[in-house]
Amino acid sequence: MPHSDDPVDQLRAVFATGRTRPLGWRREQLTRLRALFAENRRELADALHADLRKPPAEAYAAEVDLPLREIDHTLDHLEEWLAPQQLGPAALAGLPEGSTAGTRYEPLGTVLVIAPWNYPVQLALLPVAGALAAGNTVLLKPSELAPASSALLARLVPRYLDGAAAVVEGGVPETTELLARRFDHIFYTGNGAVGRIVLRAAAEHLTPVTLELGGKSPVFVDRDADLTTVAERLVRTKFANAGQTCVAPDYVLTDPDTARGLAAALAGAVERRFGPDPQGSEAYGRIVNERHFDRVSALLTSGTTAVGGRTDRADRYIAPTVLAGVEPDEPVMQEEIFGPVLPLVEVADLDEAIAFINERDKPLALYAFTGSETTRRRLAAETSSGGLGFGMPMAHLRVPDLPFGGVGESGMGSYHGPWSLAAFSHRRARLDVPLH
Repeated sequence: MPHSDDPVDQLRAVFATGRTRPLGWRREQLTRLRALFAENRRELADALHADLRKPPAEAYAAEVDLPLREIDHTLDHLEEWLAPQQLGPAALAGLPEGSTAGTRYEPLGTVLVIAPWNYPVQLALLPVAGALAAGNTVLLKPSELAPASSALLARLVPRYLDGAAAVVEGGVPETTELLARRFDHIFYTGNGAVGRIVLRAAAEHLTPVTLELGGKSPVFVDRDADLTTVAERLVRTKFANAGQTCVAPDYVLTDPDTARGLAAALAGAVERRFGPDPQGSEAYGRIVNERHFDRVSALLTSGTTAVGGRTDRADRYIAPTVLAGVEPDEPVMQEEIFGPVLPLVEVADLDEAIAFINERDKPLALYAFTGSETTRRRLAAETSSGGLGFGMPMAHLRVPDLPFGGVGESGMGSYHGPWSLAAFSHRRARLDVPLH
């Protein structure tokens, strides 16, 4: 093994020994990663609170317990997922008798994971778990915009994953330097502008990439939907992490009568969840920094404020806000909001809602509240999105056997559960033909 202080060289040297390939090694790394979460719950939650004022219950649910469940699921099924697949005799017609063929997963090598700031633990370590399960070594680059979480990961990851994973902290210069290096796969979570930079850098080495991006994920609310239930579920998901979630509902499409009823229902749901003053609620987070606060605050001029609207720059606080009567050309509809602002856009019917969705970039998720099977079938058949969820936004993230990823502007590739194994592996074909 070469004597080098360079983490990429060190990780490549570890992979070259072949010790990452056996099932036992992979299971050991996942078990160690599981211990990282289980043994440092409070410290992880404290770092998330320091970075985002993330409420403890929210931090434990999204950034500790969800990854733990996924790691446990992977440990339970990894041997099954890794089993070679053999082709049947019919596929080998025309080849000499005794020929065999099949496929198996093989690790790629050394993987670069570039993590975002909004869920700086979950979205850093879940891809790391997938890369380790696939038999790779991993270099993790946490986000500099979540400095407490970044520093904690830099301390914990090498301690628990000695030799299998390394962490490089820093900002744009450090990320740019890493992207100039050759990796065997790059996994990036963030926005489309940086995603294009990652893709251009990867092209220099023909490195495969997974891009987990975002976009404006719409919600269609049908006339038959129970608005109290809709409002409760929208508030729970839209305003989690102060709206800074890539698959959060971005805007609502519904008819004018339903929009009026929904605005009133949302007002009640916000107060029930966060109290009369959300700024004083321990269940409500903050915008990550002043630059993002200024960007989101500027969107509040659209439509009419039906709920919330109050801001406090010194506290990086934007109230849970609902904007009614929003027109398609207003500022809040021109970019992913990534903050606690929910526009209500009125459409005449399902036809107009589908046309509205299809005129825009393909979103990371599409949600709908409807009792109509015809409406569900039409949304599934006539739109395109990374994921499609009925009745509960963001819930598809909690099902580890579902692929999570985007399409078009919202990303490429997917992960979670067996899909992580596919993302970080090469499915190698093998054919054996007898010599006699």
